[in-house]
Amino acid sequence: MENLSFQIIETNGIHLHIAVAGPANGPLVVLLHGFPEFWFGWKNQIQPLAEKGYRVVAPDQRGYNLSDKPKGIDNYTVDYLRDDVIGIIEHFQKKTAIIIGHDWGGAVAWHLAATRPEYVEKLIVLNIPHPKAMPKVLKKNPLQWMKSAYIAFFQLPNLPEKALGMGGFKAMQQGIEQSSKPTAFSKHELELYKAAWSQSDALTAMLNWYRAIRRGSFRQVPDTKIKVPVRIIWGVGDQFLSPMLAKESMSFCEEVNLAFVGEATHWIQHEQPEIVNHLIVQFINE
Repeated sequence: MENLSFQIIETNGIHLHIAVAGPANGPLVVLLHGFPEFWFGWKNQIQPLAEKGYRVVAPDQRGYNLSDKPKGIDNYTVDYLRDDVIGIIEHFQKKTAIIIGHDWGGAVAWHLAATRPEYVEKLIVLNIPHPKAMPKVLKKNPLQWMKSAYIAFFQLPNLPEKALGMGGFKAMQQGIEQSSKPTAFSKHELELYKAAWSQSDALTAMLNWYRAIRRGSFRQVPDTKIKVPVRIIWGVGDQFLSPMLAKESMSFCEEVNLAFVGEATHWIQHEQPEIVNHLIVQFINE
């Protein structure tokens, strides 16, 4: 990636490591990664958006890679995660940003748009439902309980760290490889992920996002309909999340467009970057 720079910025009482590209005076786009990625998860989106004239910021979110990893589960509820993003927007002296999130980053994006819409110009989420959609779909679709079993496991103390960290993060690598298309992640890229996971206290901090669910993290997300324009992009081959969740999420939006993408799994921005980038730019320009 050309013309990519890195900064450490202070936001919400912590320091975040961020990747930055694009003209300083361009409209701000904030890319929020999910578990178990880091800023690099947006490698296929940063440059194309920067070339379109956007100021693109992709942080290592709280607890990940080179960003701060505060102690304690309570520091990972979605209110804190949301306020980290608000701090990023204010750091770049912008009033609003286009917020794009995948997986857990999408959950933070949903919450930001629901509770502090004045900071969000448009919202784009990839393969992550509105947090309030999950309980509704679980009642309708028992299969989703099986798909979501890992979420309950990750909330346990200590055991997930041992299971995921064994053998040089073998289970984490296999989890990504077995749930994605064969060409989605190269061996070199997976080594970069392992380096991020190897950062001191990173694995516990990453898992604390899940553990914070038991501390009422998602109870912080309101039921009120999101007023900013929303585009949901969804890979239909997601092994973890049913397409029913995407459809249910639409009921929480006033203005929403849903795009299902074939030949894509949970890792859609890696597998179908051209389609994803087209859908992002098309929506931004509408």
